[in-house]
Amino acid sequence: MSGSVPMFPLGSVLLPGTAIPLHIFEPRYRAMIQDCLRTDRRFGVTLIARGSEVGGGDLRTSVGVLAEIIRAAELDDGRWGLVAVGLSRIRVLRWLPDDPYPRAEIEQWDEDEEPEPDPEDLQELLAVLRETSSMAAALEGAEAAELPELPTDPVALSHLLVACSPLGTVDRFDLLCASGVTERLRTLRDRLDDQRVLLGAELAMRDQH
Repeated sequence: MSGSVPMFPLGSVLLPGTAIPLHIFEPRYRAMIQDCLRTDRRFGVTLIARGSEVGGGDLRTSVGVLAEIIRAAELDDGRWGLVAVGLSRIRVLRWLPDDPYPRAEIEQWDEDEEPEPDPEDLQELLAVLRETSSMAAALEGAEAAELPELPTDPVALSHLLVACSPLGTVDRFDLLCASGVTERLRTLRDRLDDQRVLLGAELAMRDQH
């Protein structure tokens, strides 16, 4: 897909194939949602690199995800509650004036075509992912969530594993920007290995007190 679309800059990273709940209260985004529902229900989501989601004046990244509204409900006071799902990666070619809400000219950013992930490497990655997720949950006094059913499509799988990881916003954005599945899974493993060391240190310090 290419062309001009409404844009919703957020302080978090949306990944293709994953859903995000949104609470819409600013007048400009209420107008955006109404326009989206009258057309194809789609808008772009980019990460706010600096600034706030509310009020404008933010610095936005040039890579994001095209999203589609799958559920929407208008509240009595004019606010909206909705759920959107990420469809595909996009690049922002040019930001347009925020009138009345952010818009941009975009192009779809396809993944590099690559071979299937090595099954043994994938199983090792899943083991590290489960371990780091359990460690992160333990620090919060919670149980780690079970991984959902894994898709067979390598691109969808790679994005889902990032979404299920305990990594932060910067890491997730870096992984969204990976050239393809091989780079994404390799980088995810490296970041999870680093995270495992940090989480292990935090758990050890906690147990000493």
